[in-house]
Amino acid sequence: MSTKKVTIQVTGSGILQDDVIMLGEGVLKALKIPSGRPLQLQFGSYRREVTVIPVPRYDGLRINQTVASKTGLVPRSVLSVSYRSASRTLRLGPFISVLVSQDYPDQPDRPFGSITMFCHELVKACRKQGAYVSFFTPEDIGAVTGHIQGWVYDDGWKKTVLPIADVVNNRLTSRKLENKPSVQHFMKEVKSLYGTQTFNEKFLDKNEVFDALKSITTLKRVLPESYLLKSSATLKTMCTRYPVVFLKPVRGSLGKGIIRVSRQIDGSFLTLATSVGGTRKQTYTSLDKLYASLSGKMKTTRYQIQQGLSLIDNSGRPVDFRALVQKNRSGKWSVTSIVARIAGGSHYVSNLARGGSLSTVKEAVAKTQLPVSAKASAFANLHTAALDIAKGIEQAIPAHFGELGIDLAMDTTGRVWLLEVNSKPSKNDNTPLSESKIRPSVKAMLEYSTYLAGF
Repeated sequence: MSTKKVTIQVTGSGILQDDVIMLGEGVLKALKIPSGRPLQLQFGSYRREVTVIPVPRYDGLRINQTVASKTGLVPRSVLSVSYRSASRTLRLGPFISVLVSQDYPDQPDRPFGSITMFCHELVKACRKQGAYVSFFTPEDIGAVTGHIQGWVYDDGWKKTVLPIADVVNNRLTSRKLENKPSVQHFMKEVKSLYGTQTFNEKFLDKNEVFDALKSITTLKRVLPESYLLKSSATLKTMCTRYPVVFLKPVRGSLGKGIIRVSRQIDGSFLTLATSVGGTRKQTYTSLDKLYASLSGKMKTTRYQIQQGLSLIDNSGRPVDFRALVQKNRSGKWSVTSIVARIAGGSHYVSNLARGGSLSTVKEAVAKTQLPVSAKASAFANLHTAALDIAKGIEQAIPAHFGELGIDLAMDTTGRVWLLEVNSKPSKNDNTPLSESKIRPSVKAMLEYSTYLAGF
């Protein structure tokens, strides 16, 4: 479908009637939009009958103050416009809403805290491409009535009444918020009433991911042996099979609560646990005693037990990789970035929150014990694995995802392994190392939203 970009101009009250809009003559001709006859104007869930008046030597769109207040459109917004002759519908968009965990109305310069810069970047990207974006929180969700309170940018952040968007990107960072009945009800209602597309609609947990991917033959090579820890028998089997295993909270993030278990020469077992102050060491004379020490934690935390791997390191500091995989303008998975993460001096996990540092893949593998041929093919192998895993998630887990943070590792032979898949990748952890005005990850999110909205 062909589209044209237009800049929104809002006229004062009394100059233009509510049911009349003015559109550049060139846009009308290019999209074969009839003038002087009633059409349906659509923006997200907003619809009203309007008559279009052509304006010579003008390439924008003029609406009056009443229509602007009902649509939430601010002056100088740049939107795409399309026309469907069969339904006589003049459509503006794409209209994208981002569901964020919290806002801070008393901080007008930083209403979304640490992700305000990401939000502003998305506004800039939308104005450049011809799209509109708003931001809302679970607190803004009430009964679904075709409109909602949300934030828009107009030479500063402001909260206003908006229609329901064409696309909702779920950026909630809390399972508790995501599982609120009001949030779940909203997601279902807007889909059924307005055809709104929602992506990254749920969190993933480690057990769900590994269980689902085990069914895909082509992915078995990248999956370390992994089970939900339910009994001491599972712990004993894994610790007999491997000299090192990892216990990972099924719903953990940022490397919190990971326990490394290693078998010692004297038959005892050493545990290293990540904690706020660093790494906590403890030795157990038997696996029964180790399991007993875990039983208290297991009342509130489920653990995934995973095969320990002989991973590459950089001067003794473990290295792993974060691939950001996103859907593109054609709705296909594409790798946006892959960065290496090198663990901090006192840690065995590489998360930036635990003192890790970022590097390019090439720089990180150059200082490892990998064979020369494996160093040369490292990036390509990581790229292939990340793409295959994203496709596998889509195939095996019944939910809609538009971006995934995929944590990968590489052993000393160059073999790639999956560590974890995150359906709410941090907007800091995957930042490309070269600074640009609008990051590729933001562009990709906008392009997929545009595809979903049908523009």
